[in-house]
Amino acid sequence: MSAPAPLPSFSLPADTEVHLDDGEFEHRHIGVDGDDRAAMLRTVGAASIEALIARAVPASIRSGAPLPVAPAVPEHRALDELAAIARRNRRCTSLIGMGYHGTIMPAVLRRTVLESPAWYTAYTPYQPEISQGRLEALLTFQTMVADLCGLDLAGASLLDEATAAAEAMTMARRLSRVAGATFAVHADVHPQVAAVLATRAEPLGIAVHVADLLVSPLPDGCFGVLLPCPTSTGAIPDWRPVADAAHAAGALVVAEVDVLSLLLVAPPGSWGADLAVGSTQRFGVPLGFGGPHAAFLACNDVHARALPGRLVGASVDAEGRPALRLALQTREQHIRREKATSNICTAQVLLAVLAALYAVHHGPDGLRRIAQRVHAAASSLAGALRAGGVELVHDNWFDTVTALVPGRAAEVVAAALARDVNLRLVDADRVGITVDETTTPAVLDAVLDSFGVPGGVEGGTATGADPIPLRRSGEVLTHPVFHRYHGEAELVRYVRRLADRDLALDRTMIPLGSCTMKLNAAAEMLPITWPEFADLHPFAPLEQAAGTLELIAQLESMLLACTGYDAISLQPNAGSQGELAGLLAIRAYHRSRGDVDRTVCLIPSSAHGTNAASAVMAGMSVVVVACREDGDVDLDDLRAKAATAGDRLAAVMVTYPSTHGVYEVGITDLCEIVHRHGGQVYVDGANLNALVGVAPPGGFGADVSHLNLHKTFCIPHGGGGPGVGPTAVKAHLAPFLPSHPVHPSCNPAGVAAGNPVGPVSAAPWGSAGILAIPWMYVRMMGPDGLRRATEQAVLSANYVARRLEGAFPVLYRGEHGDVAHECILDLRPLTKATGVTAEDVAKRLMDHGFHAPTLSFPVAGTLMVEPTESESRRELDRFCEAMLAIRAEIDRVAAGDWPIEASPLRLAPHTAEAVMADVWDRPYRREEAAYPTAATRLAKYWPPVARIDAAAGDRNLVCSCLPVEAYALR
Repeated sequence: MSAPAPLPSFSLPADTEVHLDDGEFEHRHIGVDGDDRAAMLRTVGAASIEALIARAVPASIRSGAPLPVAPAVPEHRALDELAAIARRNRRCTSLIGMGYHGTIMPAVLRRTVLESPAWYTAYTPYQPEISQGRLEALLTFQTMVADLCGLDLAGASLLDEATAAAEAMTMARRLSRVAGATFAVHADVHPQVAAVLATRAEPLGIAVHVADLLVSPLPDGCFGVLLPCPTSTGAIPDWRPVADAAHAAGALVVAEVDVLSLLLVAPPGSWGADLAVGSTQRFGVPLGFGGPHAAFLACNDVHARALPGRLVGASVDAEGRPALRLALQTREQHIRREKATSNICTAQVLLAVLAALYAVHHGPDGLRRIAQRVHAAASSLAGALRAGGVELVHDNWFDTVTALVPGRAAEVVAAALARDVNLRLVDADRVGITVDETTTPAVLDAVLDSFGVPGGVEGGTATGADPIPLRRSGEVLTHPVFHRYHGEAELVRYVRRLADRDLALDRTMIPLGSCTMKLNAAAEMLPITWPEFADLHPFAPLEQAAGTLELIAQLESMLLACTGYDAISLQPNAGSQGELAGLLAIRAYHRSRGDVDRTVCLIPSSAHGTNAASAVMAGMSVVVVACREDGDVDLDDLRAKAATAGDRLAAVMVTYPSTHGVYEVGITDLCEIVHRHGGQVYVDGANLNALVGVAPPGGFGADVSHLNLHKTFCIPHGGGGPGVGPTAVKAHLAPFLPSHPVHPSCNPAGVAAGNPVGPVSAAPWGSAGILAIPWMYVRMMGPDGLRRATEQAVLSANYVARRLEGAFPVLYRGEHGDVAHECILDLRPLTKATGVTAEDVAKRLMDHGFHAPTLSFPVAGTLMVEPTESESRRELDRFCEAMLAIRAEIDRVAAGDWPIEASPLRLAPHTAEAVMADVWDRPYRREEAAYPTAATRLAKYWPPVARIDAAAGDRNLVCSCLPVEAYALR
């Protein structure tokens, strides 16, 4: 055989720089390149990006030190590093239960929803006309939960089962006429649920009474009871006598239920429950070491207007067609503030959509078959254990069997672990086994081997009475949506139709002020479905989670490096819960020093509404501090109110940069004033993306912040959730970060100090299943990329402000005329002159294919614009051109060309059906309605409905799936 021909040789010029990576991640994340950046700098009048930052950010807080994080690596190397970390996890079969179960996510939902940017990059449906697909999916979730629970309605998901129970507790207190403040909880409840209830109850003066409510009478002054069905160890009690006794005493009954069991077990509404809570995790959502998972709270119609969180309801649009919207939005915290009864801001929307579509995919018959298969496996296991001489704790069960093995429980659990199976060590004498839809006969045989029971599970049956004493009767999930889409072709088309009714980041820039809708890169999202991370039970032995714990430790170091704090808890699974955790840490710190009277929390009038709600939930009283005409906190008013509070001052909560979009020069003075009076400084981390690499809050006087990882660190909003809201603190507050009864090591400092603060979320590390996203972001950006992201966010905001200031005045600026990462456009003078409102502009932007900026917050009649660093100059210009075109239309209204009520502004958004109607009686042309700029002719998004009548929806609440006729044309 002849030798192969030599390869051709080549050479490069000596000065050629060779890159092994064809483009660093930073340049894909930041949407503006060198030439465009130079043009933008010319527009804002800055010689360089450094000059702009020096001008906008006060020198007193600006840091020139590089962030102490590792240099950036290309995405393939970051993925390789993370894969190596993931392999450190030990994959076992977990039959631990406690509210968490193995699941099978249908591949069609993984591909078309979880991995689709059309779903995970959408924003909260505050602009309902362009959120109809998401709202329909959430309405399906509400209908599913309400049907399964046998109650009239449910909300659009809560954060997790434990916090849902806490919300139900406070809801029951509001509704009950009992004068007392005791909430009774059955002793056999999941330990994390009991712990979160205690955390939330104590600052509010609620006494949690834990007892065996099957035998113990209800305590005096009891306003509510929590009755688990099944219980944590698997029993299915007949709660009817207890519910009757509670109602006779004036208390409300809260049922904690397992959503899959409700296909077979009598729904709580049938035995007297007023409220029902639970998790939909086992409807196809991975374990994820604790989350994210969509929880729920269901109730009857009579209690609808007291329901916390979000509620999707039906209304009509301007053309008379059915349309969906968030109902009862006056309950939102930015309106009710310190009068709010809940601080919930986000929900687990993406996970609720997955759970709802899991039910759509399987239908009631498919769900019932899964439930029957799970129950049959538990019954076979129970029969085999009994036949082998093992005593069971309960005579009834759905999926959980608890075995009594006096003194041998640890031995049995260890034997199962040797067979790669995790069982629950209830106590020294009891072992819990919870089966799920993934459980196989081989796994059950391994369980029996662990107990020393020979023969296997095949043929094992439970003998005696029916293990489900209260059976469900009648049909469930009867709405056509649960029967139409069982074929994959139909389901894929249905999911696509829903997505097409939304407007997400995969179509357009979403310039929402204070919400930071930045790029969610594919490389960041990939690891969340890796089974090494996704299939890990939150209460598995920690040695099995070595990789996830390494990821957590590295992410904690990254976040501390970015913020200048000393310790952090990743447990809070939303920004609202991070706020609460931070305030509880402050409260516990003061009390540890004997300062029990420090309960006053100063909050500027411009603050996020959740701040005031969180302060009240933490047992504090809110004192509002005025803002000056230029938007800054009035430091004279702060001094006066801090002095008045004196030794009762607990904290100040301030957002920085301010909610008004400005780097306030007085922030260091504010910190000094509060510290001088013995208070702590809480800096709300909502706007942290304007500080990373430039001015760490832990370095300019703050004691604590929560961080919105679903903003600054790229976890997607997912239509309103998932979120992660870690709480970062200076060292003196570290012992008072959240603890957890199952894995206390989630806060080592707290363990050492005997931490009095319990958990704020159900899982020790919260929504750990999505922590790989911010890890990937920081790893791929590195210290320089993180700083440049902040710089570009500031440049982009100032660029938009300068381009639009002649048409729409910018309400607030810093001392040198610059904004921070967002700007507020003041529509009030135009509204006064023409009648055109900020809402009209928001709706007209939909015709241009844009999601509106933040409407009327923090100032009524304004639009708050945040372009983020991820948008290109081309997209920023497209937005500015749309706004300028709208201003030209406002001028035509002012000139009398169109009456405001018949203008394209007031009649926006325009549907295709309206534009194509046979009759067109509007004073502007069809083309002006549909194609207001040349850009819209190239890529047109058609809003699916016209402007929605919000008031009609609130007057006539319809909060479950619409009649089949409403779907006829979909």
